[in-house]
Amino acid sequence: MTTTQQTPRHDMIDIIARIADKDGDHATIVPGLSIHRHSGTAKPNCAAYKPSLAIIVQGAKRVVVGDETIVYGASDYLLTSIDLPVISQISQASPKEPYMSLAFQIDTGKIPALLDLIGNRPAKPSASARGMMVSKITPDLEDAALRLLRLLERPDDIAALLPLIEQELLYRLLIGPHGTRLRQMMTAESQPHQIGRAVAWLKEHYTHPLRIDDLASRVSMSVSSLHHHFKAITAMSPLQYQKQLRLQEARRLMLEERLDAGDAGHQVGYESQSQFSREYSRQFGEPPARHIGRVRRSLVERLSGEAEMLSEG
Repeated sequence: MTTTQQTPRHDMIDIIARIADKDGDHATIVPGLSIHRHSGTAKPNCAAYKPSLAIIVQGAKRVVVGDETIVYGASDYLLTSIDLPVISQISQASPKEPYMSLAFQIDTGKIPALLDLIGNRPAKPSASARGMMVSKITPDLEDAALRLLRLLERPDDIAALLPLIEQELLYRLLIGPHGTRLRQMMTAESQPHQIGRAVAWLKEHYTHPLRIDDLASRVSMSVSSLHHHFKAITAMSPLQYQKQLRLQEARRLMLEERLDAGDAGHQVGYESQSQFSREYSRQFGEPPARHIGRVRRSLVERLSGEAEMLSEG
């Protein structure tokens, strides 16, 4: 008689299914860890990705960053090493096999001490300069991720074991195929580190007019070098990056704070309403008022459907 052994991925599916018993994006009791469950595909959604490790355990997802589309699925991991505004979309999910994933925020401040422990151990050369990369998960990384998820069912262990698991996850990423990107982000005066400083400034001052020569001076780069490396890492120019930040925040203001298009556009830095409407339409496929109205109707319909399902249950 043969016994089928449960794989780590199926163990992770079981844990996420127990903790996330309904669709949605769920914060957890483990600091920095969120879990995600969705029973169907959905419209593209704006998101702001921070340095993080994301692992899909079931289903698939599409992420558009700048002019590049990244697709990843079960047993893949997505490493984000710099703050990036993106458009994300779950591309494979069903009620029978819902999309399930976990995301763990990377505390970049803990990387230097770990690099001191690693010493001069050489990193694998990265195949891409991008600040967002996909790879197949390794057994060692998968094992550490499973132990991270198990903390959700063993809360008394979190204080003692989370620091150890977090260090192991960072270690696996640093010696993995994209570890060079993480190392360079923490190396002062490297181009990735300088682009990280440029991104931080843009996030803080995105409502202000952008002068590329001033930004280049702030991060000690030439204008041409700033353009080249910013594009290589973020798949966007600095101006495109600023535009993404503005449009995503305007969308949030209209949806969550119910500002009209004119006020939202002005608040994020647009002096011309026609320019705001034109760039918003180019990004989201329709003018601001029409797009926000459609999104609100979709949310109401979804909530009504969920309420109906609960009443029937």
